[in-house]
Amino acid sequence: MPAPPIADPKDPLPLVLIVLSAVTGLVDAVSVLGLGQVFVANMTGNTVFLGFAVGGAPGFEVPRYVMALLAFLAGALAGGWVANAFARSTRRQWLLTVAAVEAILFWIAAAVALGYDAGGLSPASRLFTLIGLTAIAMGLRNATVRRLKVPDLTTTVLTLTLTGLAADSSLSGGENRNWRRRVAAVVATFVGAVIGAVLVRLSGLVVPLVVTGAVVLGVTLAYAAHPASRASAGEPDGP
Repeated sequence: MPAPPIADPKDPLPLVLIVLSAVTGLVDAVSVLGLGQVFVANMTGNTVFLGFAVGGAPGFEVPRYVMALLAFLAGALAGGWVANAFARSTRRQWLLTVAAVEAILFWIAAAVALGYDAGGLSPASRLFTLIGLTAIAMGLRNATVRRLKVPDLTTTVLTLTLTGLAADSSLSGGENRNWRRRVAAVVATFVGAVIGAVLVRLSGLVVPLVVTGAVVLGVTLAYAAHPASRASAGEPDGP
């Protein structure tokens, strides 16, 4: 079997994914604070909340979590299809396509949010449209990042990142592998959540959704200008 390709140490892809981790904090601030305690990026949370709803816990409603899970799966399905369609292309073309679609979904969601009351979660049609659009976008993102296979940078889930940070630390006799990017991912998500909470509290959902789309597209355009983005989209291992 041929040896696996060696990652380019100058490839800024990890930095891009750290920025996208901050975007996840923004998105979850919108969904949890403005869409009725729903995660659109973290399906573990939705599965648990769905269990609470089925068990009759007050404040948790089955339709919201079912909508988020189904929309996320639809986005992930689309992400897998796009990745396969661009397998013989470059990362630049693939990631720009995904980022453009993701940004458009967030901007459409921002337009929908113009007539939405986050305090009363009404009208219900806009609530479910917002959940659907943002969950599709995050499913698309997750499928894409999964295909990139950059260690410790999922951009949405921190459980394994935190586990690796502790389990591989010198305190456990480990080698502190990738500790900088792990810490950066955690801090980025935290900072994104703080910013998202402030924006939601001060301006509602429209501004953070517009900002989210702009950051996703902007950071991907910046990566597209780097020579590393010319690598094959079918590259099995990230940096």
